[in-house]
Amino acid sequence: MTLDWFDRVTEELQDDLESICDKYDQIGHMSIDKGAKHPRIEFFVELEDLEREYFCTLFYDPFNNEFYIESFDLDLDLTSRTILEDIEDIIDAVHESFHDFINDEDDDYEAAIEYSDEEFNDVYDIDVLTEDDEFETLEVDWETPEVTAYIDETEDLEITYKFGVIPETGDGILQRINRVKTEDDDIIKDEFNFIFSKDEASTIIAMIASHMDSIKSLDFEQ
Repeated sequence: MTLDWFDRVTEELQDDLESICDKYDQIGHMSIDKGAKHPRIEFFVELEDLEREYFCTLFYDPFNNEFYIESFDLDLDLTSRTILEDIEDIIDAVHESFHDFINDEDDDYEAAIEYSDEEFNDVYDIDVLTEDDEFETLEVDWETPEVTAYIDETEDLEITYKFGVIPETGDGILQRINRVKTEDDDIIKDEFNFIFSKDEASTIIAMIASHMDSIKSLDFEQ
């Protein structure tokens, strides 16, 4: 069992999709979940109310080193798998799913596509709390997509992380986002930003690595 092919594809996929499709470059996102039995890459767009609309999920079979997508046949009541042999097949499958999704959306979503590149590029403004309890806006260049660190489908909880750099200071920023779905299918989003310098990074990594055995999993049952 190996994740080499999975890691290679995830490294190349985002850039390849952005280069062949302007619309995807504007609004397409992907998240990575390596903790599942079959790791997966999920593709989505984020709406103005911070809810996600997923349009494609790539699954990876680590035993057979294969990517696949699943589809459900309503007539036969069966789930089928389509094996994707190489990176070109994978890109084509995601690209086609994206445009199928866009074409099925209503006029409000079509309006979102017309937003300028400036609103959907990889530079975002975030609010951080200062010592005087006032919000200060910082510009961030995000170096990675959101990576799923934990998901609990029973509790409708998802935790993601992404890493970026603040151009003004050169500091790194690690953003944690918790998303919880309520009984009314509303999404509650809780965001935490941790800012640190390059000098601090190695110390933080070493401290975490040295105490991993002391940390309990979110799935730990007391």
